[in-house]
Amino acid sequence: CTQELKSCQLQDTVKLEAISYFCGKHREPVLILFLVLPKKGKTFAFRLYEEPPLLATLANSCTASDFVLTSFPETLFSYPLADKGKTMRIKKLSMMVLALVFVSHAVVFAADEQIIAPGAKVEKLAGDFKFTEGPASDAEGNVFFTDQPNNRILKWSVDGKLSTYLEPSGRSNGLCFDRQGNLWACADEKNELWRIDPAGKIAVVVREHQGKILNGPNDIWLRSDGGAYFTDPLYPRPYWIQGSVERGPEVVYYLPPDGKKLLCVADDLKKPNGIIGTPDDKTLYVADIGGNKTYVYDIQPDGTLTNKKLFCQLGSDGMTIDERGNVYLTGKGVTVFDKTGKQIEHIDVPESWTANVCFGGKDRQTLFITASKGFYGVRMNVKGAGSQ
Repeated sequence: CTQELKSCQLQDTVKLEAISYFCGKHREPVLILFLVLPKKGKTFAFRLYEEPPLLATLANSCTASDFVLTSFPETLFSYPLADKGKTMRIKKLSMMVLALVFVSHAVVFAADEQIIAPGAKVEKLAGDFKFTEGPASDAEGNVFFTDQPNNRILKWSVDGKLSTYLEPSGRSNGLCFDRQGNLWACADEKNELWRIDPAGKIAVVVREHQGKILNGPNDIWLRSDGGAYFTDPLYPRPYWIQGSVERGPEVVYYLPPDGKKLLCVADDLKKPNGIIGTPDDKTLYVADIGGNKTYVYDIQPDGTLTNKKLFCQLGSDGMTIDERGNVYLTGKGVTVFDKTGKQIEHIDVPESWTANVCFGGKDRQTLFITASKGFYGVRMNVKGAGSQ
């Protein structure tokens, strides 16, 4: 097979088709590639052993695509499909049979790649709120969210019961749980960041930065070590009574685990809002809702952010992330992007505005959505990553 490839002209056009399946008790991913050489009248079969992220990238970008031989991945190697370990070469294979193979496997592959569970629809779980925000799930999968104008935090239990967790709640907005079970809340009634322990005791963690009060903490994400990133845009509230006071800029802050010094880590966004990080604490996504863009940063050990890049041309009110690294943005429904910034799904929500999302439930496989006056859920094919 290798000699046949080498004998081709370098500019001989090749066509790559792919099928994918999972095998073994651990359901390890396998990708079979068919290389069609039209001018040679031959088709070759290859098998790839690689990590799932690379498999997903190849499957998404290579199916039914045309390449020149010089652009072919060097990681390909022939697989002994025939008996006695001999490399199988398929000569002048009937294109009808090959098409049937592709169709039968593509159906399985497509179903497995869907992030929404088969047949699942967005379901309204509760309503009659004024404006819902900030969902976050605890270790058991119970989901906490805010009804900010009504100044309360509510709890949706894993058995589907709604209750009031905290009222008043400091006009809390975004929420996030840490690994000790503390609920962190962006309490913008007095422009503060709160930490609520499992017993319900409230501690004010942040009030100001460099002598200036905060604009109003909006959304928050916590690293595994307890370091906190939160956005601080300015949305003037009718309940503020401070009068004319000096406020800081609209930025992203980072509070180290020791809580000693609040750091400004991003100050070049118009109006930072939604924020989420990856479970490995290496990557942070920040939505600039004022600029209608979302950016991705590398997280450094000291909490600072580097290597800012445009992730997608869409801002967001709230954000979450799933186990595959897909990022969920809100606004007009929920729009989902893969880790490369490619849109892969859009979930319609029957409300004028979708504020925020998180994964929850016993298996963390339900996407919970806070949208205007309603609280919604939809079953997924993927699990969430972290409190949000």
